[in-house]
Amino acid sequence: MGDLVRLSDVAKAAGVSQGTASNVFSRPDLVRPEVRERVRETARQLGYAGPDPRGRLLRAGKSNAIGVATVEPLSYFFEDPFARVLMTGISEACDERGAGLALVSARNTERLAWNIQSALVDGFVLLCIENGEKLVELTRERQLPFVALALGKPDDTISAIGIDDYAGAQIAARHLAELGHRRFGILAIEFGDLHEGPVSDAEIADATYSTSRDRAYGYFEELALYGVDRKSIPVYETRSTADSVRRGVEHLLNSAERPTAILAMSDRVAMFALEVLAERGLSVPGDISIVGFDGVPEAAGVTPPLTTVAQPIAEMGRRAVKTILEHSGGVHRESLPVELVVRHSTALPNA
Repeated sequence: MGDLVRLSDVAKAAGVSQGTASNVFSRPDLVRPEVRERVRETARQLGYAGPDPRGRLLRAGKSNAIGVATVEPLSYFFEDPFARVLMTGISEACDERGAGLALVSARNTERLAWNIQSALVDGFVLLCIENGEKLVELTRERQLPFVALALGKPDDTISAIGIDDYAGAQIAARHLAELGHRRFGILAIEFGDLHEGPVSDAEIADATYSTSRDRAYGYFEELALYGVDRKSIPVYETRSTADSVRRGVEHLLNSAERPTAILAMSDRVAMFALEVLAERGLSVPGDISIVGFDGVPEAAGVTPPLTTVAQPIAEMGRRAVKTILEHSGGVHRESLPVELVVRHSTALPNA
C-alpha cells in the first residue's frame, strides 16, 4: 500500500499543511523538531517512504550525474584494460565535482534506447567502440550534451575527444623500422562489425571504423619511407579476443616471409599475442618484436614489458566530464597527443 500513499495523505494524517510535510523531507531544518518527528512517524505508519527523487530532479532540471554509454555488455567497463583506465579518469573528475556516475549499456538496441532515455543524468560520455552512430542517434534524442570517445567515423558536428590515430601508428612503425626491421605483420582491431581474418586494401578502405583504418594507413605510409612494400605486409583483423588473436598470430607466422616485427593495434591484442608467441617457443624480442597501442597499465607488467604507443586515456575521461558539466552549447572537439613508450618487447631483428 506504501506506493499508493501520497505526501498529501501524510500531511492530512499528521495534521500539518502539505508544504510543511514537504519541508520535513526536503528542508527539515525549517520545521520544528516535534513536528518533524510527528510527520515522520505518521509516514512510517502509513508506509510512505518519501518523495520520488526523480520528480525532484526533473523540477530542478539537473541530476548532477554523468552517464557513460556503450553497446558493449556491462562487463566491458571492468574487463577491458582501456575501459578501466578511462573509467578511472571519469570517476576522478566526477569525484572532484561531487557528481554521480551511471553506466548505460545494452547489447539489444531496444533495451539500449530505453536505458539512455530513462537515465537520470546531465549528459553522456559515449564509448563509440562499436555501433557508435546508433549511440549518437539515441543520445541526440535526449537533447543532452554528450562527448564521443573512440568515435568510429569522423563527424565534425558532434563533440569528440580523441587522438591522431594515423600519427600514433606512424610512431610505432618508425620505431621498428629504425631498429632495422623490414618484414612486418599487423594484428588489427575491428574494421567492421562481423569480419575476422585477413583483409585486403579494398576492405581497409571501406572500413566501418576509422580508428583501425587510420592506424593501418599510418603503418603503411611510414613503412613505405623505409622501402617496405604494402603488399608484403599481411594484415589480420582480430575481434580483440584471445582466440581470434591466436588465429591472427598463426596466420602471420605462416606467411611467405615470417615477420620479424608485429604491429598490434591495441595493447590488449598485443598482450594476447605475447602469450601465443611464448606458447610457440618464440622469443620476444629475440625472434619477433611487437609494439602495442594504448598505453594501458597492464602493458608494463607482462613478459616482456610491452613497447606501446600511449594515449592519455584517463585524461580523455576527465576532459569529457569537464566538457559535459561546463557545456556552453557549442561543439567541442579536441585531439590529445600520444607518445612512444619503449620497453623490452622490441629490439634489433635477429640476424
